[in-house]
Amino acid sequence: MDDLSLFLSLTDRMLWVTALVAAPVLLASMAVGLVIGLVQAATSVSEQTLTFVPKLAAIALVLVLLGSSMMVLVSDFMGQIFVEIARIGD
Repeated sequence: MDDLSLFLSLTDRMLWVTALVAAPVLLASMAVGLVIGLVQAATSVSEQTLTFVPKLAAIALVLVLLGSSMMVLVSDFMGQIFVEIARIGD
């Protein structure tokens, strides 16, 4: 495998790892924001700071529940990168 295809495959894997790590946090924040927005629309409460604390709590909960698996994904990818750097250097 030449260096360009190796670089492209690592870039592709990097984008997937980034998406997998960011998706749970973004989806939780979006879901809480949608629910709070619907409640605000139904009750005519237009307080902008009302969504901050529930979103923060949801993100903290997601990070507590899924943080270790996110770190495993990132550390496995970093291990692969270091192996490939060492292989290219030889």
